[in-house]
Amino acid sequence: MQVQRRTQEERRDATRRALIAAARRQFAENGYAATNTPAIAAEAGVTRGALYHHFADKQALFEAVVEEEHALLALAINAAAEAEDEPGPVRALIEGGDAYLAAMQDPGRRRILLIEAPAVIARERLEAINSRFGLKTLVEGVAAAVAAGAIRDLPVLPLAQLLDALFDRAALAPAEELADYRKTIKALIRGLKT
Repeated sequence: MQVQRRTQEERRDATRRALIAAARRQFAENGYAATNTPAIAAEAGVTRGALYHHFADKQALFEAVVEEEHALLALAINAAAEAEDEPGPVRALIEGGDAYLAAMQDPGRRRILLIEAPAVIARERLEAINSRFGLKTLVEGVAAAVAAGAIRDLPVLPLAQLLDALFDRAALAPAEELADYRKTIKALIRGLKT
């Protein structure tokens, strides 16, 4: 029986994934400032040299974690918005928003994306990450709703950015208040109907 060996690229990818997973756990539990690279390397089962081979510094690793969290959120939002047969663009915005709020109930994700990231990553860089993932999904949803005539003909990007801020604020709400935030968001989105 021949043992199949992993390629160098597969080993690199596995190390990178292990570092991001370990860093995500550390940042979620301890926050950015209290997390150190030796702890991340130890949890990932690699040397600090391997960590610095893949990431220039702790901030670069944190940005990789933030990007991954945004990508996972975008997947959850898209899946929810497309889950129903022909939900309509307004319904898709509401379902996507609900999916975002559900995904943000993970306290680690909420801490990383809404508390730590704005304090650690430059605003322009953070906006660029969001623009590739969550905001992109929201812009597409708003554009589809405007194009279909389902909501008022408003400038798409400002409306999407305002909805994005609204969802972020709701995600920070205590769990016992979340139902009220969801109800209010649905009313606001429905209020955009033509």
